[in-house]
Amino acid sequence: MLTQDVRNSLDVADLNQLKCDLNNLQPVDVGEYISELPEKQRAIAFRLLNKNQAIDVFEYLPTEVQEELINSLHDAQVVHLVEEMSPDERAYLFDELPAGVVKRLLQQLSPEQRQATATILGYPEGTAGRVMTTEYVRLREGLTVGEALSKIRLQDEDKETIYYAYVTDDNRKLVSVVSLRQLLFTFPEVLIKDIASSHVVKVKTETIQEEVARIMQRYDLIAMPVVDREDRLVGIITIDDVIDILEEEATEDIQKLAAVSGDEEALSPPHVTIKKRLPWLLGIMALYIGAASAIAPFQQVIAAVPVLAVIMPIFSNTGGTVGIQALTVTIRGLGVGEVTAEDTGKILRKELLAGLGTAIALGVTMIALSLIWAKPNERWVALVAGTVMATNTMVAVSLGTLLPMGLQRLKLDPALMSGPLVTTMLDTIGFVTFLSIVSIALKVFHLPT
Repeated sequence: MLTQDVRNSLDVADLNQLKCDLNNLQPVDVGEYISELPEKQRAIAFRLLNKNQAIDVFEYLPTEVQEELINSLHDAQVVHLVEEMSPDERAYLFDELPAGVVKRLLQQLSPEQRQATATILGYPEGTAGRVMTTEYVRLREGLTVGEALSKIRLQDEDKETIYYAYVTDDNRKLVSVVSLRQLLFTFPEVLIKDIASSHVVKVKTETIQEEVARIMQRYDLIAMPVVDREDRLVGIITIDDVIDILEEEATEDIQKLAAVSGDEEALSPPHVTIKKRLPWLLGIMALYIGAASAIAPFQQVIAAVPVLAVIMPIFSNTGGTVGIQALTVTIRGLGVGEVTAEDTGKILRKELLAGLGTAIALGVTMIALSLIWAKPNERWVALVAGTVMATNTMVAVSLGTLLPMGLQRLKLDPALMSGPLVTTMLDTIGFVTFLSIVSIALKVFHLPT
């Protein structure tokens, strides 16, 4: 992050001072600063960067700012920047650019970089092949440690990471892996095959990116090889890619739980916010119309027992919160690989046992509150309210567990069962149950109102 003193120095009109400051800062900080500038000033600030700094900063810029710079810089500058990007970052950028711009840039890349980019873009989005980089250290089995280190020094300076080297046979099939630590602390004449590990943790190109993140987290890896269906090494996924994947997936799940579509950001323009939220809100309103329609036949009951209007909002808020708690814990467990759909019985049993204690506590509390608010001739409602609250709590923990588990079994995203949908279902169930029992009690027992 930029300090306030540095920010102040960057606001002066002296371009020489600005150039000096920008080129002495970390690329990520410069990228943040340029992103915050008005659109017309971004290209000016970017042109003040020296060549190496510009290449590093460009990868830290948001995609929309990268696109702006591509449109404002000369073709030669653009091609140089894109050429020097890592293949995975370049592929991510090309996903966001217009097809015509992508075609033009691809034609101007070197054959090697064009092939690397085309390879990544050829895999489906959300898979290991799409997020991997083709820049990795590859060694042949017959090399000695000394020869391997010489090869890395001479040929692999620009690779994304050198902490692991991957050993392949003549057909590029992945055989083993060796770490830089092992190479540095082994005598030069020792053969690579004698120190490399054949127990390689790897993924296929079609493995979904969430699974890649879970595997790397499980084995504490900073890079993981990606192989094709013939077990040939085609790329690696690095820890920085995994962090991006985890952030992306967490953001997606949180937004779905809150009924926000797409990738809305905190500083998104108002029209984007409306576009992302309004469809969900209209859909939820339609659900609530269904819930309201279920309550409509009980208007006379509510009029006859006014305390019901005070009690019912508590059903709505409490039942919805209980359901969201169970839903969130279940989705989180599925998301990090802590549980699978096969664990449905175990999770449901745990939630029901915990829910039973919660249901008793909430039921007793509801009885006490109802007794306080109700008129003397309405206090019989307290027993009904407490019973329904306890029952609704058990239904809430069941729905919060079973719905995401069911979606997981159907190979759907568990987060699709968003919070508002669960709360709407619980409201409908709770209201109809409560009002039905009260209505029956009034008719059968001729209770006073």
